[in-house]
Amino acid sequence: MTRIALKRVYDAPAADDGYRVLVDRLWPRGVSRAAAALDEWNKDLAPSAALRKWFDHDPSLWKSFCDKYRAELQAGSAAQEFMARLEGRARITLVHAARDREHCHPLVLKAWLEHLHQP
Repeated sequence: MTRIALKRVYDAPAADDGYRVLVDRLWPRGVSRAAAALDEWNKDLAPSAALRKWFDHDPSLWKSFCDKYRAELQAGSAAQEFMARLEGRARITLVHAARDREHCHPLVLKAWLEHLHQP
């Protein structure tokens, strides 16, 4: 079974990160493509620009944000296609730039991808 991990892009890449995919719609400030050491940048897995701007990293909106983001994930096919394409990978690391690790979209995305990948 594929293990899915989360990591900030500002943390050093590690050999055990497996397949590293940036899941932010915008490129992180101050990070070169070489330093990011990514296998892929998948903007389609990120929340829509409108949802991202609405949330604006406000923890008081977290529950509503999660509901709206899950609805976006369900309405689209990007998450399903992503998991199908990476079937059999031992580890996938969702790379992001969010400072607040408790209120960031990769938490919702990780749970969604794990749900899709359940046997």
